[in-house]
Amino acid sequence: MSLQHSSEDKIEVIRTKPGQSLGCSILDKDGREVPITEEMIQQACSELEKRLVKPAEQE
Repeated sequence: MSLQHSSEDKIEVIRTKPGQSLGCSILDKDGREVPITEEMIQQACSELEKRLVKPAEQE
């Protein structure tokens, strides 16, 4: 059994419906559980991409 993945390995992608809970939650400021959705993750990723600082080019 190899710990390495080959380029031929397939990883199943599971698509969720809009607003569908991903089975995890965060706590809001009042201590209530708020389900984490795909939309929340996509929004967070977009924010991170906006703040991405590209490294300086090496000579």
